[in-house]
Amino acid sequence: MFERFTKAARAVVKGAVEHAERDGGKVVTKEHLLLALLDRDDTRAAVALRKLCPPDRRSSLVAALADARRRAGLSRADTKALADLGIDVGAIVARVEETHGAGALAADHKDSGRWSGRQSFSREAKTVLEKSLRVALSRKDREIGDEHILLALTITGGVVAEVLADHGVTYTAVDSAVSGPMVP
Repeated sequence: MFERFTKAARAVVKGAVEHAERDGGKVVTKEHLLLALLDRDDTRAAVALRKLCPPDRRSSLVAALADARRRAGLSRADTKALADLGIDVGAIVARVEETHGAGALAADHKDSGRWSGRQSFSREAKTVLEKSLRVALSRKDREIGDEHILLALTITGGVVAEVLADHGVTYTAVDSAVSGPMVP
């Protein structure tokens, strides 16, 4: 599949691996893919992100990702479902952090078993890459670009899609932003 990736899409995958390594994680996640997309400058996805989530709003997006990581990767829907069962996720996080320190519940996959020294991709990150192929095929594009990775992130559900949607980055909005000629 990677032979169909454009240079920009390959750079996103490589950047995601670098983000995972900097975080000390052994697994590349959907969050790492998004952070790598945010690092890009002159690609179709970068232009769409700049248009939909201007640089002055990026810190809010990154903070929302960090907050979700602090909640062990639970989305608002997960948190609400637990609240409906009488479980206060905020109180649990506060109590765990009081006992074990800030970020004790962080969903970063640092201890996910045997490690070969190479970054592996979480099941969810692999799903994003697979969906990027499906998105490209549905758009009748011959190659998978970084815009297809961004589009796939918006439709895979979970925290990353939720945070993107909260910042105006939805499938429909990205699709409109990447259709037609690229204007930086």
